[in-house]
Amino acid sequence: MNELQRNLIADGYGTPPPRILEALTETLVHTRVPGAPHTIYEELWHLAFWLELSLDWITGRPTPYPAHSAEGFPSPEDVADEPIIPLLRRFLDGLELASGMAADEATLERRFERPSRKGTLRLTVEDELLGLATHNAYHLGRIVLLRQILGAWPPPSGGDSW
Repeated sequence: MNELQRNLIADGYGTPPPRILEALTETLVHTRVPGAPHTIYEELWHLAFWLELSLDWITGRPTPYPAHSAEGFPSPEDVADEPIIPLLRRFLDGLELASGMAADEATLERRFERPSRKGTLRLTVEDELLGLATHNAYHLGRIVLLRQILGAWPPPSGGDSW
């Protein structure tokens, strides 16, 4: 496993994403923490949203860049339509796909075009996956903090405590 794969799905920067998301319940993920802008569910939905956008762009599926940041977080209808277990599966399956792409050097070097706020970007798959890994680390860190505040950290399999 290379470093990019470890940062996407394993222990490249800390506790692996699957472990960070372990043992989440509907009650826990929808609990609001005073002062926090999003719930665990909303953070995870946001992660899955951007992961799917990145995978669409990498694979050439025409997908527009969101017009507003609010599009990257779930509406009340989105929350009602997708319980936590399917959302977890959607995110983790996407991570596996991204990790598989990161394992292939020829795929990493391939260039593609994707939309952005400032127009069209021409990137390599590696560029997109590095951005994705960074984005994921930021939001997964927020999920860890929310779990800590809610007294649900570490997960049963353990997690970094520093």
